[in-house]
Amino acid sequence: MSLTIDQVPKLRRGFRLQWEPAQDCHVLLYPEGMIKLNDSAGAILKQVNGDHSVGQIIASLSAQFPDVPGLDEDILAFMEVANAQFWIELR
Repeated sequence: MSLTIDQVPKLRRGFRLQWEPAQDCHVLLYPEGMIKLNDSAGAILKQVNGDHSVGQIIASLSAQFPDVPGLDEDILAFMEVANAQFWIELR
């Protein structure tokens, strides 16, 4: 199934996003470990709350970073990976 902008992502049960000062980055915690995120992934996952659609997340991040070319495609690609890795669920 391909991701659409109308879908609403949320973190999968058992996953938690937090800022980790020791790592100086956002991390995604889950029962078996931790995923260190780059700045872009952290910015995207901060928007994932189960209320905002993919389209709303794209609009919000595009407003925050107006000079980044291809941002919408990058967000969609990240969401596809996050979904395939079972970090998020889509409804």
